[in-house]
Amino acid sequence: MTRDLFSLKDRTVAVIGAGSGIGEAIAVGAAAHGAFVSCLDVDPAKAQATASMIGSEGGVPESDGVDIVDGPGVVRTLGALAESRGRLDAVICTPSINVRKPILAYTTEEFERVARVNLLGNFNVLQAAGRIMVEQKAGAIVLFSSIRSLVTEPGQSVYSMTKAGILQ
Repeated sequence: MTRDLFSLKDRTVAVIGAGSGIGEAIAVGAAAHGAFVSCLDVDPAKAQATASMIGSEGGVPESDGVDIVDGPGVVRTLGALAESRGRLDAVICTPSINVRKPILAYTTEEFERVARVNLLGNFNVLQAAGRIMVEQKAGAIVLFSSIRSLVTEPGQSVYSMTKAGILQ
């Protein structure tokens, strides 16, 4: 008899940022390990493309649009997923943005936009998923930081600050 060293069979996993990059790879990987994957992205068409790829490989996906800066929208999306599936085992949140320029050239609007997505967005996800997981007494939440949380370079100061916030 063989045993899987890593199995997500019968697990429900929400991947926010599943429309591209790291989020897409995580969604595909979770499905390959047997999870039911909800592919979520600010761009619903990209989320659907990832879900279609997972489905074509035999996985069981769904997709939806979600903007992590919309707290009530995150609550609705994750709550509906947990209700329809009976539980929410993991939430992985990958989205972040950067305006790469020297800090003295930053506008207040650029600072607020980067902080809004990178900090407030992750806060919204953490709270919404956390409330569900406390109620069900189990679950995992993964938020993405960056090496920029520890060391920065020119043009990365605000991004680095937000990634340090996630790490802390």
